Amino acid sequence: MFKSLRLFIGILTCLFLSIPQGWAQTDLPGLDTLQEKINRFAGLENYEEAAKASERLGLFYHEHYGYNKYTIESYLNSMKYYHLTGDSVGYYNMHMLIGDYYTHDYFMQNHAEKYLNQALTYFKRIQNIPKVIECRLYIGNILQNKEPIPQSLFTELRQTEQLSARYKQPYFQAYAQNLLATTYSRTKQPDSARFFAERSLAIARKEKKGWLIALNLFYLGITEQFKSRHLASIAYYQESYHIADSIRNLSMLREITRHSAECYSYLGNYREAYASLLKTLDYTQQFYNSEQTKSIRLQELDSQIKTLSVEKQLVEEQNRNQNVINTMLVIGLFISIIGVGTLIYLRRQQKLIARQQAVIARQQIRELELKSLKAMIEGQEGERSRIARDLHDGLGIQLSRIKLFVEAHQEALPGEVRGPLNQFLDEACTETRLISNDLRPYALSTFGLIPALEDLIQKLDMVNETSVILEHYGEMPELSDESSVMLYRVIQELLNNALKHAEADSITLQVMITDTSILISVEDDGKGFIRENHSGNGLSNIQSRIDYLGGQVIWNSVLGKGTSVLISLPK
Repeated sequence: MFKSLRLFIGILTCLFLSIPQGWAQTDLPGLDTLQEKINRFAGLENYEEAAKASERLGLFYHEHYGYNKYTIESYLNSMKYYHLTGDSVGYYNMHMLIGDYYTHDYFMQNHAEKYLNQALTYFKRIQNIPKVIECRLYIGNILQNKEPIPQSLFTELRQTEQLSARYKQPYFQAYAQNLLATTYSRTKQPDSARFFAERSLAIARKEKKGWLIALNLFYLGITEQFKSRHLASIAYYQESYHIADSIRNLSMLREITRHSAECYSYLGNYREAYASLLKTLDYTQQFYNSEQTKSIRLQELDSQIKTLSVEKQLVEEQNRNQNVINTMLVIGLFISIIGVGTLIYLRRQQKLIARQQAVIARQQIRELELKSLKAMIEGQEGERSRIARDLHDGLGIQLSRIKLFVEAHQEALPGEVRGPLNQFLDEACTETRLISNDLRPYALSTFGLIPALEDLIQKLDMVNETSVILEHYGEMPELSDESSVMLYRVIQELLNNALKHAEADSITLQVMITDTSILISVEDDGKGFIRENHSGNGLSNIQSRIDYLGGQVIWNSVLGKGTSVLISLPK
């Protein structure tokens, strides 16, 4: 019984959904007036108004003649005018109307699907949700006519119904519910079909959509026929028939009379069954064997033939143009070879000059960086030397005088004051010497780098629990004061960092002299660190000083396993 629904749904549900809402037949101008407007607008190249008038003309034909070729011809013209005016929304809206119109005829389903998919792709891209909903409904109407029905169709229709409700589109929501009723009927699930048909009918009555009311009444009749309640089915069919007859929907009238004949036959009323079958045959012949229906199929084929003809002309024109271009290329080839050779030579010269300029610029930048770094380091060391001299020659001497004075007059001081005062003076003198030595190590300027490092480690061992070990291999070459101070400061910074942050048990400093280089290694067995998370001035100063000396620094640290820093300097 329900195999015939595959054709019926495509014809029935889309027939009136393609009619824009709000247009009534009484509001339309006459046929001659519309055609005159289209010709006038097209002559003035006012393609936007020509497109709208053609769309109205297609509706005019549809309202007066039903499913006919003139409507399709008007819609195709409207699509052409929208394309000329650059109105993409109007252009793809006509794709949607043409695709929907083709679903009336089972033999045009493939063409319908092509137009609808093109429209859906565009409206998705511009996020026009109401048009996306409309396209999905038309495509869903085609899919539920396929055999077998895609399993995903139920989910897609439910999602479309929810989307229609969210965007407050009751007309599309009712249509989605009707398609669900159709699909459940085809899969022989009458209870679900009745549920959605009743919901769709309620909205259709509220929206006063006669075709949708008639369609839902028809499906309610089918659900009653499933349960062998034929009298109830006939009542629904008759109510649906009156509405379909008033709007001259031949496809709906054909299906209603065919199902009515089945019910009358089950009830034994063969006279009415025979009369209904005669009506079914008449409506079928009127629709499928009419010249209008055949001409629509020919219209699409003619349109495709015209398109192919235009494409052929374009290809021929392109070939002619290509021949002209080829001739010009042959003529200009000889000149081009000479020109290309000249350009290649000039280009190579430009690249060579550009590379030389880049190398010179990098060298100049490097020299400026080195000069800036040298000035900064000399300024730092000069300031440190000045402060060290001031401490030693100024504050240090004054503290020594005070100490000698106190020692000379100890008998005059009370006993409880004498001891603490001497202690304070000793500590002040010691601290002054330490600060002065730290700013400008006496051993470095007097004895050289290695003795200065030994003195530094000895002092660090006195004030820290961490064991610091110095290992020296090879004969240290003579270094300039500047280089000695820089190396001393780098090693001092590395040792201080390890003592402060590594939480190590031991630190090993190795100085190795080879034939070509000076290697300095500082290793600890502390907690390690991630260098990317420590980008402070200390590490930056170390790197910049070693760069200035022309050396390299290699950092290696593993969390929980300690840190090692290797410095390599040219000898």
